Amino acid sequence: MSDGTSWVGATAKQISRAVRRGDVSATQVVAETLEQIAISEPSLDAFRVVRAGEALAEAEKVDDQEDLANLPLAGVPVAVKENTAVAGLPTWGGSAAARGPVAEVDHEVVRRLRGAGAVVVGVTRMPEMGLWAVTDDTDVPTRNPWDRDRTPGGSSGGSAAAVAAGLVPIAQGNDGLGSIRIPAACCGLVGLKPGRGVIPAELGIDGWFGLVENGVLTTTVADAVLGFSVLAGREPAKLVEPGKLRVGISTRSPVVGVQPDEPNRQAVATAAKLLVDAGHDTVTAEPRYPTSLGLRVLATWFASAYRESRQLDVSKLQPRTRQHIRLGKWAWKAGLVKQSHRDAWREASIKFFADHNVDVLVTPALAAAPPAAEQYSTGSWRHNMSVSMKYAPYAAPWNVAGLPAIVFPVGVRPDGLPLTVQIIGPPDSELLLLGIAGQFEVRNPWQRHAFG
Repeated sequence: MSDGTSWVGATAKQISRAVRRGDVSATQVVAETLEQIAISEPSLDAFRVVRAGEALAEAEKVDDQEDLANLPLAGVPVAVKENTAVAGLPTWGGSAAARGPVAEVDHEVVRRLRGAGAVVVGVTRMPEMGLWAVTDDTDVPTRNPWDRDRTPGGSSGGSAAAVAAGLVPIAQGNDGLGSIRIPAACCGLVGLKPGRGVIPAELGIDGWFGLVENGVLTTTVADAVLGFSVLAGREPAKLVEPGKLRVGISTRSPVVGVQPDEPNRQAVATAAKLLVDAGHDTVTAEPRYPTSLGLRVLATWFASAYRESRQLDVSKLQPRTRQHIRLGKWAWKAGLVKQSHRDAWREASIKFFADHNVDVLVTPALAAAPPAAEQYSTGSWRHNMSVSMKYAPYAAPWNVAGLPAIVFPVGVRPDGLPLTVQIIGPPDSELLLLGIAGQFEVRNPWQRHAFG
């Protein structure tokens, strides 16, 4: 618990353990959560919809269950990203213009959360169609709890803001070109993008050509392990400290002309030192990011927007989105998006670990501080592209490769914002990545919330 009297700010593991033991009811936890959301939400705009009455009713049902001992998320308040179906709500997709119909059934990951005893208290904001690394709509920008003049990132920005503010211990997000890891980096959270096929994706039209993965944002590694296990349909895993590893270290940017600033270079140096202190070996290992990869990522990004837009009234979408769609139509019809290209990069990425004899790769999570919280939705497409690519270039290649990657804090920037790193692993290394993050959490604890 955060202060001994309130469950606001408690971890998911603390809440679920207490509810299962009968120390507190799910109804009390959810009621306190809703009260805190009402206080904090006006300055954050993290939520699209808060399910106050419905959440309390669901919490009562959790309390009435006889098998609480078998519910790993018993009574835990969670938030769901607004592009993920929650029964009884529209699937907003980042704006009224992109909104889908009221969902009749939950998305599979929501079903799994609820099946584990979690209570959905609301759905969180994202940029229109999840296209941008900042979160805002035509009415408001979502704000970073660490500095409300900054963005919490995107596209799972609302989920990250809700967790960093202590409103929920776990929020679901999804990651097509960095949309879990970028907000995790902006808000000082643990954000895991699983590898391909580990957690059901099932978003839109084949999940942006298979690039999108579902996951969770949390303040602790233990909660990340718990959330990952539930979404993956597994028994809750135990966090295991990894044996001695050979770790590749890289600061090379995938985007030509974009380089990490000094704090993000220092974050990688700090991570390398902590890894050595933990008994691992480190070695410089720079991936080769071909120019063709960058062009194909852009083409896929554009074409994904075009294909998703064919069931929408494009004239009602934001100007930045309409331009993205126009370029996507051209890229798609020109045949620039091919499965063979994605397969080739995946093969090269897996081969990278063998060629350099490394178990995992450390990179910066961001290249610069989170940008200002502004109304990017009314700005030009060119400005939105420039902002997103210049501060967050490190995530996208690993979506194309379909490899697991995690972001977690290692320090604080000179401006007081969290400082994080990214670690990428080969297929099926999610628990290894979480184990490494757990070593960092023990040796270099971070501030869990941006209270105040």
